[in-house]
Amino acid sequence: MDLKQRIIQDMKSAQKAGEKLKLSLTRLLKSDIQYKEIEKGEELSEEEILEVLSYAAKKHRDSIEQFKRGNREDLVNQEEEELKLILEYLPQQLNQIEIEKLVEEIISEVKAEGEKDIGKVMKALMPGIKGRADGKMVKLLVTNKLKTSQE
Repeated sequence: MDLKQRIIQDMKSAQKAGEKLKLSLTRLLKSDIQYKEIEKGEELSEEEILEVLSYAAKKHRDSIEQFKRGNREDLVNQEEEELKLILEYLPQQLNQIEIEKLVEEIISEVKAEGEKDIGKVMKALMPGIKGRADGKMVKLLVTNKLKTSQE
């Protein structure tokens, strides 16, 4: 079953079971996918659906940060629950150690020498980990590795 069908099936199940949070989130995800399909003018591929879901996860992570700064624990908890549900649809996320290993491999592969090569490293790295890691965290790791290699 493809991702779009899985989301629709989960939406129906959540409606029958009375799971309000999951129902509203799956409706939102389905809507985001349909919006992109209308924008594109055709059905989205699995990879494009993963991009939509990754973007939704990114928005939730950003919201969590904002709500933490505003001391809104009630909203932080809701966003974290929704993020967990979104992550169920995404491929297994890489942990920090796995990402660091990939960063080191790419740095040596593209012969990056310092902070000026961040773009070159990110361009080579991101296609391989798209949907499996937070881009903001990856960029931070790349920046830190390249800074320490300069010193």
